[in-house]
Amino acid sequence: MMTLFQELRHLLKKNIREYGMYIALLVIVIAFGLATDGLFISPRNISTLLNQTGYIMVLAVGMTLIIVCQYIDLSVGYLAGFSGAIAAILMTQYGVSEWVAIPVVMIFGLIVGIFNGFLVGQLGIPAYVVSLAGMFIWRGLLLMATNKTGTIIIPNKGFNAIGNGFIPDIVENNEFHVLTLIIGALGILIYIISAIRNRQSKIRYGFEVLSKPLFIIKLIFISFIIGLLSWIIADYNGLSWTVIICLLVVGIYHFITQKTTLGRHIYAMGGNRNAAQLAGISVKKITFIIFASMGMLSAVSGILYTSRLQSATTTAGTMFELDAIASAFVGGASASGGVGKVTGSIVGALVMAALTNGMNLMGVDISYQYAIRGAVLVLAVFFDVTTRKRGK
Repeated sequence: MMTLFQELRHLLKKNIREYGMYIALLVIVIAFGLATDGLFISPRNISTLLNQTGYIMVLAVGMTLIIVCQYIDLSVGYLAGFSGAIAAILMTQYGVSEWVAIPVVMIFGLIVGIFNGFLVGQLGIPAYVVSLAGMFIWRGLLLMATNKTGTIIIPNKGFNAIGNGFIPDIVENNEFHVLTLIIGALGILIYIISAIRNRQSKIRYGFEVLSKPLFIIKLIFISFIIGLLSWIIADYNGLSWTVIICLLVVGIYHFITQKTTLGRHIYAMGGNRNAAQLAGISVKKITFIIFASMGMLSAVSGILYTSRLQSATTTAGTMFELDAIASAFVGGASASGGVGKVTGSIVGALVMAALTNGMNLMGVDISYQYAIRGAVLVLAVFFDVTTRKRGK
């Protein structure tokens, strides 16, 4: 037992940057759960928390790749807001179906991202200058688009269901959402199979792996968390379309960053740009890809936000970029580049959202909320800097 404890201690010490955010989220959930007499962890509040954070999660995924490559994008917030306004105008003024409006908006975001990538990668303009200019431009265009009414109400039920609807159940009038429980069980099964295959692959190539007892404990613990979360959500309407979209985005980008050559090139470029170029990696191509990806995800974020509000407003996009950047840093992305995972950024987004949600339930003044969130961000970056120095 002592050997197992020592191994666990060594694992936490070695991977404290990665596991620290999960520990922080667990502490926050327990603390607010106790402070609010269980209201924070009620099925209704957990479901609301996930739906409210969806648009930031999507932005945080794209922002992680930007930060990993040592760039920054300040334009994503108002680009998301303007993208939502485009969708609203297409559906309300031109009678376009949501099935047409959504792809059009996503293609628009992709084109904007490609143009940003061209300015940064090809012309060599600093990313913060390009994105700062973009922030002003999209803010101005958003005000122009909503100038007449200030708010564009969207009557399309299909579009509004994206941000407010839930997946249908296979069993009607049941106390729990059965399909959500089935999806949760499938998620556990996929996780276990993936973890076992990953461990076998590491053993085959001679990499260090967890001992079998600790590996089994990890499987049981994470499976329990997935099962518990599925059970809680199933107790209130089940999985929402917002959560489904976020899971798809995270799954796709996690696969790209962890299992493909493109992902390895992104991290290689972020770790050492000169060395990556000498190794034959096209830095310009990677820059185009990550900014194009960020533009498209900004459009998706705008769709989620506009759908949830069922309207496009003049304030849409305000501080979205700061929330996304904060989520990436809190989730383990390094300010020095080369380090960061999309799954970590999702946890970072949940940490920041949980802080806000919990403090709202406790009636904490908004001024204190901003101060506390700022302090958490500083601590996250300080933690990154100190662990990097210790590693050296």
